[in-house]
Amino acid sequence: MQYTIEFFSQSVEDDILDLPETLLARFFNLADRMTTSGANLGEPHTKAMGDGLFELRLKGAQGIARVFYCTLIGKRIVMLHSFVKKTDKTPAKELTIAHKRMKECKDENL
Repeated sequence: MQYTIEFFSQSVEDDILDLPETLLARFFNLADRMTTSGANLGEPHTKAMGDGLFELRLKGAQGIARVFYCTLIGKRIVMLHSFVKKTDKTPAKELTIAHKRMKECKDENL
């Protein structure tokens, strides 16, 4: 059984689709690999952030972006939040959004 990729909301999907071209291409490449290999591709592609939250690490000619995601029962991968990285450290605000959305997803799927 293959994994499926879902989006937390239409706005999350729209934000990802609005990423710069090289970052979007990288997202599609890694998302395709995730559907066959699973959510954890290992570094440098993915990184576990703790408590079931992961980040997809996108790097291209147009910069660096992160897409936070979690997994749910039934081989479902849910994309929670994305942003273009402008500093070395991930801003706390971005992590807070991802954690809140992950909690919502997991609470709905108990």
